[in-house]
Amino acid sequence: MADGMGGNFNIKQEIDTTTNCCSPTTSILNCSNSISYSSSASNQLQTSPSVSPERQLCSSTTSLSSDLLCGNGGENKAGIREEIRRLCLVCGDVASGFHYGVASCEACKAFFKRTIQGNIEYTCPANNECEINKRRRKACQACRFQKCLLMGMLKEGVRLDRVRGGRQKYRRNPVSNSYQTMQMLYQSTTSSLEDIKILEVLNTYEPEALCVSQQEEVKSSNNFSSKFGGDAHDMLAVLSDLYDKELVGVIGWAKQIPGFTELPLNDQMKLLQISWAEILTLQLAYRSIPFNGKLNFASDVCMDERAAKECGATELYYHCVQIVQRMERLSPRKEEYYLLKALILSNCDVLLDDSSSLRNFRESILNSLNDCVYLLRHTTAVSHQQQLLLLLPSLRQADNIIRRFWRSVCREGNVTMKRLFVEMLER
Repeated sequence: MADGMGGNFNIKQEIDTTTNCCSPTTSILNCSNSISYSSSASNQLQTSPSVSPERQLCSSTTSLSSDLLCGNGGENKAGIREEIRRLCLVCGDVASGFHYGVASCEACKAFFKRTIQGNIEYTCPANNECEINKRRRKACQACRFQKCLLMGMLKEGVRLDRVRGGRQKYRRNPVSNSYQTMQMLYQSTTSSLEDIKILEVLNTYEPEALCVSQQEEVKSSNNFSSKFGGDAHDMLAVLSDLYDKELVGVIGWAKQIPGFTELPLNDQMKLLQISWAEILTLQLAYRSIPFNGKLNFASDVCMDERAAKECGATELYYHCVQIVQRMERLSPRKEEYYLLKALILSNCDVLLDDSSSLRNFRESILNSLNDCVYLLRHTTAVSHQQQLLLLLPSLRQADNIIRRFWRSVCREGNVTMKRLFVEMLER
Protein backbone atom coordinates (compact mmCIF):
# COMPACT_ATOMS: atom_id res chain seq x y z
CA MET A 1 0.00 0.00 0.00
CA ALA A 2 1.25 3.48 -0.74
CA ASP A 3 2.81 5.41 2.10
CA GLY A 4 0.26 8.15 1.63
CA MET A 5 -0.55 11.04 -0.58
CA GLY A 6 0.39 14.57 0.28
CA GLY A 7 -0.66 16.47 -2.79
CA ASN A 8 2.32 18.17 -4.38
CA PHE A 9 4.14 18.75 -1.08
CA ASN A 10 6.71 15.98 -1.58
CA ILE A 11 7.48 17.02 -5.16
CA LYS A 12 8.03 20.63 -4.11
CA GLN A 13 10.03 19.50 -1.09
CA GLU A 14 12.21 17.32 -3.31
CA ILE A 15 12.91 20.27 -5.63
CA ASP A 16 13.70 22.53 -2.67
CA THR A 17 15.93 20.06 -0.84
CA THR A 18 17.84 18.53 -3.72
CA THR A 19 21.42 19.70 -3.45
CA ASN A 20 22.68 22.22 -5.95
CA CYS A 21 25.46 19.92 -6.94
CA CYS A 22 24.55 16.46 -8.14
CA SER A 23 27.73 14.39 -8.03
CA PRO A 24 27.92 11.92 -10.89
CA THR A 25 28.98 9.26 -8.42
CA THR A 26 25.98 9.75 -6.19
CA SER A 27 23.29 10.62 -8.72
CA ILE A 28 20.97 7.81 -9.53
CA LEU A 29 19.64 8.85 -12.89
CA ASN A 30 20.93 9.11 -16.37
CA CYS A 31 20.61 12.73 -17.44
CA SER A 32 17.45 13.46 -19.25
CA ASN A 33 17.29 15.89 -22.08
CA SER A 34 14.23 17.77 -23.12
CA ILE A 35 12.30 17.42 -26.33
CA SER A 36 11.34 20.04 -28.73
CA TYR A 37 10.40 20.28 -32.29
CA SER A 38 11.45 22.85 -34.80
CA SER A 39 10.75 23.35 -38.43
CA SER A 40 14.11 23.72 -40.08
CA ALA A 41 12.76 23.93 -43.55
CA SER A 42 10.85 27.16 -43.41
CA ASN A 43 12.02 28.30 -46.82
CA GLN A 44 11.55 25.65 -49.43
CA LEU A 45 12.51 25.70 -53.05
CA GLN A 46 9.43 26.26 -55.16
CA THR A 47 8.69 25.71 -58.81
CA SER A 48 6.80 27.99 -61.09
CA PRO A 49 3.08 27.81 -60.39
CA SER A 50 2.34 27.89 -64.09
CA VAL A 51 4.16 24.63 -64.78
CA SER A 52 3.31 21.34 -63.13
CA PRO A 53 6.24 19.58 -61.40
CA GLU A 54 5.76 16.51 -63.58
CA ARG A 55 6.31 18.54 -66.74
CA GLN A 56 9.16 20.68 -65.50
CA LEU A 57 12.43 20.01 -67.27
CA CYS A 58 15.93 21.23 -66.60
CA SER A 59 19.18 20.91 -68.46
CA SER A 60 22.38 19.47 -67.07
CA THR A 61 23.82 22.98 -66.80
CA THR A 62 21.81 26.18 -66.56
CA SER A 63 22.56 29.74 -65.54
CA LEU A 64 22.14 30.98 -62.01
CA SER A 65 20.17 33.91 -63.36
CA SER A 66 17.04 31.73 -63.46
CA ASP A 67 14.99 31.88 -60.27
CA LEU A 68 15.79 29.24 -57.68
CA LEU A 69 13.14 30.49 -55.32
CA CYS A 70 9.91 32.27 -56.02
CA GLY A 71 7.25 33.91 -53.88
CA ASN A 72 6.93 37.08 -51.91
CA GLY A 73 9.20 37.64 -48.93
CA GLY A 74 10.98 40.28 -46.93
CA GLU A 75 14.60 41.27 -46.99
CA ASN A 76 15.59 38.31 -44.83
CA LYS A 77 14.03 35.78 -47.22
CA ALA A 78 15.57 37.57 -50.18
CA GLY A 79 18.96 37.32 -48.50
CA ILE A 80 18.50 33.59 -47.93
CA ARG A 81 17.46 33.09 -51.55
CA GLU A 82 20.52 34.98 -52.75
CA GLU A 83 22.75 32.99 -50.40
CA ILE A 84 21.44 29.68 -51.75
CA ARG A 85 21.72 30.98 -55.29
CA ARG A 86 25.40 31.74 -55.13
CA LEU A 87 26.76 28.85 -53.04
CA CYS A 88 27.55 25.30 -54.10
CA LEU A 89 25.23 22.93 -52.25
CA VAL A 90 27.96 20.29 -52.13
CA CYS A 91 30.99 22.13 -50.75
CA GLY A 92 29.83 25.70 -50.06
CA ASP A 93 32.14 27.31 -52.65
CA VAL A 94 30.82 29.92 -55.07
CA ALA A 95 28.42 28.26 -57.52
CA SER A 96 28.86 28.86 -61.23
CA GLY A 97 25.43 27.62 -62.26
CA PHE A 98 23.01 24.71 -62.08
CA HIS A 99 24.92 21.58 -62.97
CA TYR A 100 23.04 18.29 -63.22
CA GLY A 101 20.09 19.86 -61.43
CA VAL A 102 21.90 21.46 -58.48
CA ALA A 103 23.55 24.82 -57.83
CA SER A 104 27.23 23.84 -57.72
CA CYS A 105 30.75 25.05 -58.39
CA GLU A 106 32.90 24.05 -61.35
CA ALA A 107 35.01 21.72 -59.18
CA CYS A 108 32.08 19.66 -57.94
CA LYS A 109 30.51 19.69 -61.40
CA ALA A 110 33.69 18.25 -62.91
CA PHE A 111 34.12 15.74 -60.08
CA PHE A 112 30.58 14.43 -60.50
CA LYS A 113 30.98 14.22 -64.28
CA ARG A 114 34.28 12.31 -64.04
CA THR A 115 32.81 9.87 -61.54
CA ILE A 116 29.76 9.04 -63.67
CA GLN A 117 31.59 8.88 -67.03
CA GLY A 118 34.37 6.75 -65.58
CA ASN A 119 31.96 4.57 -63.58
CA ILE A 120 34.25 5.04 -60.59
CA GLU A 121 33.53 3.47 -57.21
CA TYR A 122 34.98 5.09 -54.09
CA THR A 123 35.50 3.77 -50.58
CA CYS A 124 35.50 5.95 -47.48
CA PRO A 125 38.50 5.25 -45.20
CA ALA A 126 36.44 6.33 -42.17
CA ASN A 127 32.73 5.86 -41.40
CA ASN A 128 31.05 7.50 -44.42
CA GLU A 129 30.37 10.69 -42.47
CA CYS A 130 33.29 12.86 -43.58
CA GLU A 131 32.65 16.60 -43.64
CA ILE A 132 32.63 18.04 -47.16
CA ASN A 133 33.41 21.73 -47.49
CA LYS A 134 35.53 23.94 -49.71
CA ARG A 135 38.72 23.14 -47.81
CA ARG A 136 38.16 19.41 -47.33
CA ARG A 137 36.24 18.43 -50.47
CA LYS A 138 39.23 16.50 -51.85
CA ALA A 139 39.84 14.59 -48.62
CA CYS A 140 37.23 11.87 -49.23
CA GLN A 141 35.91 11.19 -52.71
CA ALA A 142 33.35 8.65 -51.48
CA CYS A 143 31.64 11.10 -49.12
CA ARG A 144 31.88 13.88 -51.70
CA PHE A 145 30.09 11.75 -54.29
CA GLN A 146 27.44 10.71 -51.78
CA LYS A 147 26.82 14.37 -50.93
CA CYS A 148 26.47 15.18 -54.64
CA LEU A 149 23.71 12.58 -54.85
CA LEU A 150 22.15 13.67 -51.56
CA MET A 151 21.96 17.26 -52.74
CA GLY A 152 20.13 16.12 -55.87
CA MET A 153 22.71 15.78 -58.66
CA LEU A 154 21.27 13.45 -61.28
CA LYS A 155 23.32 10.77 -62.97
CA GLU A 156 21.00 11.03 -65.96
CA GLY A 157 22.34 14.52 -66.64
CA VAL A 158 25.85 13.34 -67.52
CA ARG A 159 26.55 12.52 -71.20
CA LEU A 160 28.16 9.12 -71.22
CA ASP A 161 29.38 9.58 -74.82
CA ARG A 162 31.71 12.40 -73.62
CA VAL A 163 30.54 14.59 -76.52
CA ARG A 164 30.58 18.30 -75.70
CA GLY A 165 27.72 20.59 -76.60
CA GLY A 166 24.00 20.05 -76.72
CA ARG A 167 21.92 20.01 -73.59
CA GLN A 168 20.61 16.78 -72.26
CA LYS A 169 17.08 17.13 -70.94
CA TYR A 170 15.83 15.23 -67.91
CA ARG A 171 13.15 15.58 -65.31
CA ARG A 172 13.97 17.36 -62.09
CA ASN A 173 12.56 15.85 -58.93
CA PRO A 174 10.61 18.73 -57.33
CA VAL A 175 10.59 17.05 -53.92
CA SER A 176 14.39 17.03 -53.68
CA ASN A 177 14.53 20.81 -53.93
CA SER A 178 12.94 21.24 -50.53
CA TYR A 179 15.48 18.90 -48.97
CA GLN A 180 18.33 20.73 -50.69
CA THR A 181 17.17 24.00 -49.17
CA MET A 182 16.86 22.42 -45.73
CA GLN A 183 20.37 21.01 -45.96
CA MET A 184 21.76 24.33 -47.14
CA LEU A 185 20.05 26.27 -44.37
CA TYR A 186 20.99 23.64 -41.78
CA GLN A 187 24.35 25.18 -40.99
CA SER A 188 25.92 25.61 -37.56
CA THR A 189 28.05 28.50 -36.40
CA THR A 190 29.54 26.20 -33.77
CA SER A 191 32.89 24.72 -34.71
CA SER A 192 33.21 22.00 -32.07
CA LEU A 193 31.21 20.18 -29.39
CA GLU A 194 33.21 22.02 -26.73
CA ASP A 195 31.45 25.21 -27.80
CA ILE A 196 28.06 23.75 -26.79
CA LYS A 197 28.18 24.75 -23.13
CA ILE A 198 25.11 22.81 -22.02
CA LEU A 199 26.79 19.57 -23.10
CA GLU A 200 29.53 20.08 -20.55
CA VAL A 201 26.92 20.40 -17.80
CA LEU A 202 24.92 17.38 -18.96
CA ASN A 203 28.04 15.27 -19.26
CA THR A 204 29.26 16.32 -15.81
CA TYR A 205 26.01 15.41 -14.10
CA GLU A 206 25.26 12.25 -16.04
CA PRO A 207 24.53 9.77 -13.23
CA GLU A 208 25.94 6.33 -12.92
CA ALA A 209 23.66 3.34 -13.41
CA LEU A 210 21.66 2.19 -10.41
CA CYS A 211 22.57 -1.04 -8.66
CA VAL A 212 20.12 -3.04 -6.57
CA SER A 213 22.25 -5.84 -5.16
CA GLN A 214 24.87 -3.85 -3.19
CA GLN A 215 26.59 -7.21 -2.67
CA GLU A 216 23.61 -8.58 -0.83
CA GLU A 217 21.59 -10.28 -3.53
CA VAL A 218 22.44 -13.44 -5.38
CA LYS A 219 24.69 -12.47 -8.30
CA SER A 220 24.51 -15.63 -10.31
CA SER A 221 21.97 -14.16 -12.72
CA ASN A 222 20.74 -10.76 -13.89
CA ASN A 223 17.08 -11.41 -14.57
CA PHE A 224 14.08 -11.19 -12.33
CA SER A 225 13.03 -14.79 -12.64
CA SER A 226 16.16 -16.36 -11.16
CA LYS A 227 17.10 -13.64 -8.70
CA PHE A 228 13.70 -13.29 -7.13
CA GLY A 229 12.34 -16.75 -7.74
CA GLY A 230 9.82 -15.51 -10.27
CA ASP A 231 7.68 -13.92 -7.56
CA ALA A 232 5.64 -11.09 -9.10
CA HIS A 233 5.43 -9.21 -5.80
CA ASP A 234 9.22 -9.10 -5.46
CA MET A 235 9.61 -8.03 -9.07
CA LEU A 236 7.19 -5.13 -8.69
CA ALA A 237 8.69 -4.07 -5.37
CA VAL A 238 12.15 -3.82 -6.92
CA LEU A 239 10.86 -1.95 -9.96
CA SER A 240 8.87 0.47 -7.79
CA ASP A 241 11.94 1.24 -5.73
CA LEU A 242 14.03 1.79 -8.87
CA TYR A 243 11.46 4.18 -10.33
CA ASP A 244 11.37 6.16 -7.08
CA LYS A 245 15.15 6.48 -6.94
CA GLU A 246 15.32 7.52 -10.58
CA LEU A 247 12.65 10.16 -9.93
CA VAL A 248 14.78 11.67 -7.19
CA GLY A 249 17.72 11.62 -9.59
CA VAL A 250 15.71 13.31 -12.36
CA ILE A 251 14.78 16.17 -10.03
CA GLY A 252 18.40 16.71 -9.02
CA TRP A 253 19.58 16.45 -12.62
CA ALA A 254 16.98 18.91 -13.90
CA LYS A 255 18.16 21.57 -11.45
CA GLN A 256 21.60 21.50 -13.08
CA ILE A 257 20.32 22.33 -16.58
CA PRO A 258 21.00 26.01 -17.34
CA GLY A 259 17.72 27.94 -17.36
CA PHE A 260 15.57 25.41 -15.50
CA THR A 261 15.86 26.93 -12.03
CA GLU A 262 15.10 30.35 -13.50
CA LEU A 263 11.54 29.14 -14.13
CA PRO A 264 8.93 29.66 -11.39
CA LEU A 265 8.85 26.81 -8.88
CA ASN A 266 5.33 25.79 -9.92
CA ASP A 267 6.46 25.58 -13.54
CA GLN A 268 9.40 23.40 -12.56
CA MET A 269 7.02 21.05 -10.77
CA LYS A 270 4.68 20.86 -13.75
CA LEU A 271 7.49 20.12 -16.18
CA LEU A 272 8.76 17.29 -13.99
CA GLN A 273 5.29 15.86 -13.39
CA ILE A 274 4.55 15.80 -17.12
CA SER A 275 7.88 14.53 -18.46
CA TRP A 276 9.33 12.12 -15.86
CA ALA A 277 7.91 8.95 -17.43
CA GLU A 278 9.19 9.88 -20.91
CA ILE A 279 12.61 10.70 -19.49
CA LEU A 280 12.84 7.42 -17.59
CA THR A 281 11.72 5.49 -20.67
CA LEU A 282 14.40 7.14 -22.80
CA GLN A 283 17.01 6.30 -20.17
CA LEU A 284 15.80 2.71 -20.04
CA ALA A 285 15.96 2.39 -23.81
CA TYR A 286 19.45 3.87 -24.04
CA ARG A 287 20.73 1.58 -21.27
CA SER A 288 19.31 -1.44 -23.11
CA ILE A 289 21.38 -0.87 -26.27
CA PRO A 290 22.64 -3.18 -27.72
CA PHE A 291 19.36 -5.01 -27.29
CA ASN A 292 19.48 -8.70 -26.34
CA GLY A 293 15.83 -9.23 -25.41
CA LYS A 294 16.14 -7.63 -21.98
CA LEU A 295 15.33 -4.17 -20.63
CA ASN A 296 18.07 -2.97 -18.28
CA PHE A 297 16.35 -1.25 -15.36
CA ALA A 298 19.63 -1.23 -13.41
CA SER A 299 23.14 -2.57 -13.83
CA ASP A 300 22.07 -5.81 -12.15
CA VAL A 301 18.32 -5.86 -12.88
CA CYS A 302 16.91 -6.82 -16.27
CA MET A 303 13.45 -7.77 -17.48
CA ASP A 304 12.90 -10.24 -20.28
CA GLU A 305 9.62 -11.24 -21.91
CA ARG A 306 8.94 -14.07 -19.48
CA ALA A 307 9.49 -11.86 -16.42
CA ALA A 308 7.26 -9.17 -17.92
CA LYS A 309 4.42 -11.67 -18.28
CA GLU A 310 4.86 -12.87 -14.71
CA CYS A 311 4.41 -9.39 -13.26
CA GLY A 312 1.72 -8.31 -15.73
CA ALA A 313 3.84 -5.73 -17.54
CA THR A 314 3.70 -7.14 -21.07
CA GLU A 315 2.30 -3.98 -22.66
CA LEU A 316 4.99 -1.87 -21.03
CA TYR A 317 7.68 -4.36 -22.07
CA TYR A 318 6.67 -4.64 -25.72
CA HIS A 319 6.32 -0.88 -26.16
CA CYS A 320 9.71 -0.19 -24.59
CA VAL A 321 11.27 -2.89 -26.79
CA GLN A 322 9.99 -1.09 -29.89
CA ILE A 323 11.62 2.15 -28.71
CA VAL A 324 14.89 0.36 -27.95
CA GLN A 325 14.97 -1.19 -31.41
CA ARG A 326 14.29 2.13 -33.10
CA MET A 327 17.04 3.80 -31.09
CA GLU A 328 19.45 0.99 -31.86
CA ARG A 329 18.90 1.54 -35.59
CA LEU A 330 19.62 5.26 -35.11
CA SER A 331 22.77 4.61 -33.07
CA PRO A 332 22.55 7.95 -31.19
CA ARG A 333 25.77 9.39 -29.85
CA LYS A 334 25.83 10.10 -26.13
CA GLU A 335 25.73 13.87 -26.77
CA GLU A 336 22.54 13.51 -28.84
CA TYR A 337 21.04 11.35 -26.09
CA TYR A 338 21.86 13.94 -23.41
CA LEU A 339 20.22 16.76 -25.36
CA LEU A 340 17.20 14.71 -26.37
CA LYS A 341 16.50 14.04 -22.69
CA ALA A 342 16.80 17.73 -21.85
CA LEU A 343 14.45 18.52 -24.71
CA ILE A 344 11.84 16.15 -23.28
CA LEU A 345 11.88 18.10 -20.03
CA SER A 346 10.95 21.32 -21.84
CA ASN A 347 8.32 19.74 -24.09
CA CYS A 348 5.35 20.90 -22.02
CA ASP A 349 1.83 21.16 -23.42
CA VAL A 350 0.06 22.66 -20.40
CA LEU A 351 -0.46 26.24 -19.27
CA LEU A 352 2.46 27.57 -17.21
CA ASP A 353 2.95 30.70 -15.15
CA ASP A 354 5.82 31.87 -17.36
CA SER A 355 5.42 30.44 -20.86
CA SER A 356 7.88 32.90 -22.34
CA SER A 357 10.75 31.66 -20.17
CA LEU A 358 9.87 28.09 -21.06
CA ARG A 359 10.04 28.92 -24.79
CA ASN A 360 13.49 30.44 -24.30
CA PHE A 361 14.57 27.41 -22.27
CA ARG A 362 13.31 25.04 -24.98
CA GLU A 363 14.83 27.03 -27.82
CA SER A 364 18.27 27.03 -26.19
CA ILE A 365 18.17 23.24 -25.89
CA LEU A 366 16.85 22.77 -29.41
CA ASN A 367 19.55 25.03 -30.86
CA SER A 368 22.16 23.01 -28.99
CA LEU A 369 20.70 19.80 -30.42
CA ASN A 370 20.79 21.30 -33.93
CA ASP A 371 24.45 22.24 -33.52
CA CYS A 372 25.34 18.88 -32.00
CA VAL A 373 23.71 16.81 -34.74
CA TYR A 374 25.23 18.98 -37.46
CA LEU A 375 28.74 18.60 -36.02
CA LEU A 376 28.40 14.85 -35.56
CA ARG A 377 26.49 13.93 -38.73
CA HIS A 378 27.43 16.55 -41.33
CA THR A 379 25.72 15.49 -44.55
CA THR A 380 23.00 13.44 -42.83
CA ALA A 381 22.18 15.99 -40.12
CA VAL A 382 18.68 16.87 -41.33
CA SER A 383 17.43 13.32 -41.78
CA HIS A 384 19.07 12.12 -38.56
CA GLN A 385 17.51 14.84 -36.43
CA GLN A 386 14.15 14.14 -38.01
CA GLN A 387 14.47 10.50 -36.96
CA LEU A 388 15.48 11.52 -33.43
CA LEU A 389 12.44 13.74 -33.05
CA LEU A 390 10.20 11.00 -34.42
CA LEU A 391 10.97 9.10 -31.21
CA LEU A 392 8.97 11.63 -29.22
CA PRO A 393 5.45 10.36 -30.01
CA SER A 394 6.45 6.84 -28.93
CA LEU A 395 7.90 8.19 -25.70
CA ARG A 396 4.70 10.13 -25.05
CA GLN A 397 2.71 6.95 -25.61
CA ALA A 398 4.99 5.14 -23.15
CA ASP A 399 4.08 7.79 -20.57
CA ASN A 400 0.42 6.72 -20.69
CA ILE A 401 1.30 3.02 -20.49
CA ILE A 402 3.60 3.51 -17.48
CA ARG A 403 1.12 5.63 -15.54
CA ARG A 404 -1.73 3.22 -16.24
CA PHE A 405 0.31 0.21 -15.15
CA TRP A 406 1.62 1.68 -11.89
CA ARG A 407 -1.73 3.21 -10.95
CA SER A 408 -3.19 -0.26 -11.22
CA VAL A 409 -0.44 -1.65 -8.99
CA CYS A 410 -1.05 1.16 -6.49
CA ARG A 411 -4.80 0.47 -6.38
CA GLU A 412 -4.25 -3.22 -5.71
CA GLY A 413 -2.19 -2.28 -2.65
CA ASN A 414 0.07 -5.33 -2.71
CA VAL A 415 3.27 -3.36 -3.22
CA THR A 416 4.57 -0.60 -0.97
CA MET A 417 5.23 2.47 -3.13
CA LYS A 418 7.10 5.57 -2.01
CA ARG A 419 5.10 8.75 -1.61
CA LEU A 420 7.02 10.71 -4.26
CA PHE A 421 6.39 8.00 -6.87
CA VAL A 422 2.68 7.87 -6.04
CA GLU A 423 2.35 11.65 -6.32
CA MET A 424 4.15 11.75 -9.66
CA LEU A 425 1.69 9.21 -11.06
CA GLU A 426 -1.07 11.79 -10.66
CA ARG A 427 -1.06 14.43 -13.34
